[in-house]
Amino acid sequence: MTNPDIKNPRAEHNFVGRTCSITAVGSYVPKKVLTNAALEELVDTNDEWIITRTGIRERRIAADDEYTSDLGAKAAKIALERANVDPADVDLIILATITPDMPFPATACLVQEKIGAFNSAAFDVEAACSGFVYALEIGQQFIMSRTYNTVLVIGAEKLSSITDWQDRNTCVLFGDGAGAAVLQSRENSHGLLTACMGADGRKASILSQPGGGSLHPACGQSVTDRLHYLRMDGQEVFKNAVTAMTKAAKEALARCELEVSQIKCIIPHQANMRILKAVGDRLGASEEQVFSNLQKYGNTSAASVAIALDEAVQQGRVQRGDLILLLVFGAGLTWGAAVIEW
Repeated sequence: MTNPDIKNPRAEHNFVGRTCSITAVGSYVPKKVLTNAALEELVDTNDEWIITRTGIRERRIAADDEYTSDLGAKAAKIALERANVDPADVDLIILATITPDMPFPATACLVQEKIGAFNSAAFDVEAACSGFVYALEIGQQFIMSRTYNTVLVIGAEKLSSITDWQDRNTCVLFGDGAGAAVLQSRENSHGLLTACMGADGRKASILSQPGGGSLHPACGQSVTDRLHYLRMDGQEVFKNAVTAMTKAAKEALARCELEVSQIKCIIPHQANMRILKAVGDRLGASEEQVFSNLQKYGNTSAASVAIALDEAVQQGRVQRGDLILLLVFGAGLTWGAAVIEW
């Protein structure tokens, strides 16, 4: 039943009797495990150095013939099956990624074909590691406005395809995977209560993939200059991530008139254990509240929060009626927070 003590900011708008809930989630990670020990064979690093600075012990790497659309489709099928939704009944697919199968068409359209959701519209969202929360907020607008009844939101990445395996500062961080959520209106539930999103394009250069677009089109020189790989200023990312996620979280909680102690599970973007701890400390959250699977998968960008949400649900960390807080930060710079009654 709906908790009458929870303030729902959405109710202030003209969406009488309509809410948007996540009715099921699913995730998929590739079979290949890349351990820290294996990375020692590729670059000048070691297990202790990686764990101490990141908290990551291993990550998953997609096969050469396994693409972002494949990862997204497998996660989507699991979520739809758990929601008891036929792919033919999906109205819209929103896929968040920075590693599309190709610049166009949208990877969401490729997923549509692979899962057989031929009655749906489909498009991609590009907000880097913030993509899943951005996509959730977009999807709920279609549900709340009664435009659609069932929206499939996916975060999927094959980051191994843009990782510079000669750069020890970045190659230890990233992995591949996908997570998906089914959005529907569910009676007696507040669902997605609010989302706070932000961006600062003035700092776009601290995390980017310079090559491949109109700024640096693919050519022999762009390949020689390694412009098609991910580049990151780690110290700047850390500083901005902690500040932005903390601010977004506090704003989202304030909108719902909630204290952090009322949140059952906080699921941050799985980027770096030091970032997770810093954000948790600034919010006054307990270690038990903050969910992490970073040690197993590393940073999977737009898939990160989606995979973590699925695992939290499957492990029983989230039960019907619980309040959860999703926190994200990514290139752009982009960030966001979402409060959800499960």
